Amino acid sequence: MTTPATSRPVTTGTLSLPVADGTTMAASTARPQTGGPWPGLIVLQEAFGVNAHIRDVTRRFAAAGYVVIAPELYHRTAPGFEGSYADFDAIRAHMGALTEAGLSADLQAAHAWLRAQADVKPDATAAVGFCMGGRVAFLANAVLPLAAAVSFYGGGIAPALLGHAAALHGPMLFFWGGLDQHIDAAQRRAVVDAVTVAGRPFLNVEISDADHGFFCDARPSYNARAAGFAWDLTLSFLRASLP
Repeated sequence: MTTPATSRPVTTGTLSLPVADGTTMAASTARPQTGGPWPGLIVLQEAFGVNAHIRDVTRRFAAAGYVVIAPELYHRTAPGFEGSYADFDAIRAHMGALTEAGLSADLQAAHAWLRAQADVKPDATAAVGFCMGGRVAFLANAVLPLAAAVSFYGGGIAPALLGHAAALHGPMLFFWGGLDQHIDAAQRRAVVDAVTVAGRPFLNVEISDADHGFFCDARPSYNARAAGFAWDLTLSFLRASLP
């Protein structure tokens, strides 16, 4: 992956958060070691869990000037789960157990933690999600008062979450891979059409020669050029959107 243009020393950690439904959710965190206050950022995992790649992404965002939390969304079925990119079947049950109500509660818990941090700017929180997390980032922008959200190849937004388009708080940035066989053109159009009809601000970016998972350097579909472009655009979008 590319190195952030501005790179600060960061501190990383893990924590446990109480969720409104009585469960406990682990999360990975990263933040600049000094300075602030900083914007807050919720990083939402791929289907494979809060693994080494997602933890690296949290560190990269922290180095760019964000206080970051990456909640473990499988905490009800498989706490600490890190799946293999070569064994998608092993994660199906955990994905299938996710519910909109449960995810909303998890997002509220992560957002509350950010709001409680002394080094996080008030009302300056965003979400960035990848793959399954791209879908959750869309939901987060509807259920949380976010300033912005970024969805990387968010499968399942259409049709399940399109009813939330009118509730989006901040502008959305969508990334899609033109070679992605998991999210077809009809689904991508349905997302764009729903947000357009709802009158919510968004940017829609399709990278024609990128596949699903193009941002993840641990996957065979990694596309360094596309990942670098998307990283730079994400940082610019967040800077422009966050107060």
